[in-house]
Amino acid sequence: MVPESTSSPCAASLLAWYDRHRRDLPWRARPGEVADPYRVWLSEIMLQQTQVQAVIPYFLRFLDRWPTVEALAAADLDAVLAAWAGLGYYARARRLHTCARAVVADFGGSFPDDEAGLRALPGIGAYTAGAIAAIAFDRPAAAVDGNVERVMARAYAIETPLPAAKTAIRERTLAMIPPDRPGDFAQALMDLGATVCTPRNPACGICPWRDGCAGRRAGIAADLPVAAPRKLRPQKHGLVFWVERGDGAVLLRRRPDEGLLGGMLELPSTPWRESPWALKEALPHAPATGGYRLLPGVARHGFTHFLIDLAVASVRLDGPGPAPGPDDQWHRPEAFPGLALPTLTRRAIRHAQTAG
Repeated sequence: MVPESTSSPCAASLLAWYDRHRRDLPWRARPGEVADPYRVWLSEIMLQQTQVQAVIPYFLRFLDRWPTVEALAAADLDAVLAAWAGLGYYARARRLHTCARAVVADFGGSFPDDEAGLRALPGIGAYTAGAIAAIAFDRPAAAVDGNVERVMARAYAIETPLPAAKTAIRERTLAMIPPDRPGDFAQALMDLGATVCTPRNPACGICPWRDGCAGRRAGIAADLPVAAPRKLRPQKHGLVFWVERGDGAVLLRRRPDEGLLGGMLELPSTPWRESPWALKEALPHAPATGGYRLLPGVARHGFTHFLIDLAVASVRLDGPGPAPGPDDQWHRPEAFPGLALPTLTRRAIRHAQTAG
């Protein structure tokens, strides 16, 4: 019997595989093309904690509406938030807009071409800076996302649990970057993790690193990387107010710019807390007086770190209703699709419209 190869994973075999199997993505330069830093940056911000298939339609709509960083910088923030609605993690949209303005104001519309310069921009952390530097400017930078962590942990049988394993994974990745194709290497690692070295049932038989993968040889590839125990998400509760005027307009309120869902519109709400709200105790938080009716059921939503149930209290006012405060807006429901409404608020609206 011929012994199995004990060669180590190498950049050359990965790049040869990538040249045959690379994914066709709308932000990715084709072979022979020069990468567009604006497209790379926009895609990397959208891809933070979001799957590729969910990002593609948003990316295409953004690019059609704001084809350059100058166009995005000149856009109204409300328009950007509305276009982002549904992608989640809305602070990304605010920082995206702020970053575009900084690139235009401070760099004449050209992105810095190294990690240090990119990290100084709003909304760009270590991973994103590495990804942009490598993909857009062919800098030898390590772009280590979840896909890359999985690939490298398996390739080198790194059994240290995450996040403690991140340093070793990053060092291994940096050591492998080929000086002539760092951008392609970064994207090849991402593609390998997304299409072959998947979280469950990795397709080791078609992997370009199958012979050199230490995790596969040890029979532990599918168990890597080792994750820290996941904490249970706490449950929170709130009560929102569906306040409708005689003309059918509904009262919405803008959340503070900082914090969760910052700058987005919502139905006026109580604070969120650990126990459900009774209608009587919630009424001091109501934006207008009236005979509120508590609707059956709740609107449910999950954030990364907690779950929330929103009860809905409904009232229809006679006349024009109260004058809006500085953060209040009246909108008819047919205008809702074009507003900056997060998924949580859209679920609460749907509940108000169907449970009433």
